[in-house]
Parts: sequence; C-alpha cells; structure tokens
Amino acid sequence: MQNTLASGQRIVWLDVIRLVAMLMVIGVHCIDPFYISPTLGQMPEYRHWAAIYGSLLRPSVPLFVMMTGLLLLPVREMSLGKFYKKRIFRVLWPFLIWSVLYNMFPWLTGVLGLPKEIIGTFFCYVQGNESQALSDSLKDVAMIPFNFSFKENHMWYIYLLIGLYLYMPFFSAWIEKADRKTERIFLGIWFASLFLPYASEYISRYLYGEATWNQFGMLYYFAGFNGYLLLGHYLKQGNSWSLPKTLLVSALLFAAGYAVTYSGFSAAAANPASTEEEMELFFTFCSPNVAMMTAAVFLLLQKVKVNGEKIRGVLANLTKCGFGIYMVHYFIVGPAFLLIGKANLPIPLQVPVMAIFIFLISWGFTWLMYRLLGDKAKYIMG
Repeated sequence: MQNTLASGQRIVWLDVIRLVAMLMVIGVHCIDPFYISPTLGQMPEYRHWAAIYGSLLRPSVPLFVMMTGLLLLPVREMSLGKFYKKRIFRVLWPFLIWSVLYNMFPWLTGVLGLPKEIIGTFFCYVQGNESQALSDSLKDVAMIPFNFSFKENHMWYIYLLIGLYLYMPFFSAWIEKADRKTERIFLGIWFASLFLPYASEYISRYLYGEATWNQFGMLYYFAGFNGYLLLGHYLKQGNSWSLPKTLLVSALLFAAGYAVTYSGFSAAAANPASTEEEMELFFTFCSPNVAMMTAAVFLLLQKVKVNGEKIRGVLANLTKCGFGIYMVHYFIVGPAFLLIGKANLPIPLQVPVMAIFIFLISWGFTWLMYRLLGDKAKYIMG
C-alpha cells in the first residue's frame, strides 16, 4: 500500500508511522518467549519486562488499521470488483504462500533429520507438542482457509485485513455522506464499545441483549477495528495544534492508556491461576486504554518532518517492503531469541536489540527478493 494521497503527494510522516508500527509488531513477538516459555515465564524479571514492553507496544496493530483507513477511505475504485482485485489479491497470494511454508516447516525439519524440539525453538507457542508427520502438516495447510495455526501466529492479522477490505466499500458509502460531526458521534459510540471486554469480564458475561442464543449485543455494530479505520480517516489532515500542545495531549493520552494496560497485565501475569483470556484482557487491541495509546502515537508522529531525500527514499522502500517484512519476520523470532540470549545482554536491552535485528534481516531478505525477481516479487512478498 503506497503512502500517497489521491493527488499523488507522498505522506512522509505516514512512512514514519509505518516504521514505528513495524518495530512495535516485531517487538511484541520478541516478548512472547518472556511469558510463554515454561522456564523464562516463571522468572519474575522476565515477566516484569514482558509487562513493560508488551504494554508499551500495544498500538502496533491499531496503527496499521488507522493507516489503512487513512489511505483507502473513502474508496475511490469505481466498482467492488476492481477494489477487491487490487487490495485482496495483493495480500492473498503472499499470505497463502507463507502460511503454507510456516505450516510445512515441522515436516521439513523431520525430512532434514532435525530434532522435534527445533520447532518449539522457532515457534514458542508450539511448546514442543508439534508433530513432524507430513499428514499433520497437510492438515494444518488444509485449515488455512479457516484459521491460522500457532506456527504462523502473526497471520491472524491477515484474516482481519481481508475482512476490513471486504467491509470498506460499504463503510465508504456512509463516510462520503457523513460530515465531521457525524463521524465524531460514530467514534464516540465506538469508544464506548471498547469498554465491553472489561464489562464482560467484571460485570456480566452477557451484556445488552446478549444471551446463549444471541452474541450480537446493542453495541456490536459499532464495535471492532472499523473504529480504527474511521479514526485514521478522521485524522487524515493532521491537527492544527502546536507541537507543545500535541506533545502534552499525546503524553497524557499515552500515560493514561499505558497505566491501565501495564497494571492490568502485570496483575494477571502475577497470578498463577490466570487463564489465557485473563492474561490477554488488558492487551486487547479494541479497548479504551490501547485506543488512547494508539491515538497518542498517531497524533505525535504526524508532527514529524523528514527533509533529507535519502531518508525519504529509505522510508519509501520500507513501505514497499513492509508486507514482506511482516510475512517473513516470524521465522526469525525464535532463533534471534536464542542468539541474543547467548550474548548475555541485560534483559531490558534484549527486546529492542532483537526487534531491530529481526527487522533488518527481514527487510534485507524482502529487498533481495525484489532485487532478484523485480515486480514479480509482489506475488511472494506482497
């Protein structure tokens, strides 16, 4: 997806947001072993830094959704077919190719005579329970049209992205007619819906008409990532605030969101009886605390100005390679964790060093693919 307006003018600050969002996404995956590992997850210092970094990096995915809304809403293609062909198929082929590669990896390790434990080294969520049998890998491949596996944990976002693409032309028809006030009202109701995960956990499992026979409650139709789409569109033109005011507002928003995210996750992580759902509750992307942090980062980075042509060129190449970086980086997380561990770095430095290392390796690989295959690389790397 190119960071350009309809006029063809490049949005350089959006390239900066993309860079930050990519580093955040990779950083999120770098902390997985900190609390998923059966050994490290029991060590207080690792849990402590998992909470610090995990909370800090939650705006990652919402930033990508906001960028999608900013760039694509309202939809300019004349027909549904043209829009779907241009957007969905651009991500579909790389998604399918890399999903197959991730799911066939356990079988490949068996063919190469590697120990079964290496699968858990690459993918910490597997926890050593993965089979190397061809039949089991093929079963996982057959499930790709329905859901991701723990070997390609990051692919959950692609299902979401394709869903947003399917939805956007219809949402766009309303956006084209809505004024700024109406958009603000929608965003206000959406923000109220962000409290639903907490209300469901602490007040009642079923809310506002939900029941065993109905999962679509009163605020369901305003809930979800569509609010981030609209927020990105709404903030497209930036803000007229001064830099000091933007810094102040962003700092207050981020601090408030971070405090809730960190304290909630830390409490769950410290409780051995916490379920996986309770561990993830305060990390939920569609929650008020994460939305505040995301808006803060977005507003602040809109003020970034990049004047050097070389830096602009590097950022533009990053945008071109961004989807490929996302596809390939998860293969590198496990080995990078082992490599960084052998370096005996202080725990606070491990996540940023890992994230930068994985980011550069993934970027280099994607750049090389484009260098070797030219424009055809888009079918593999996006």
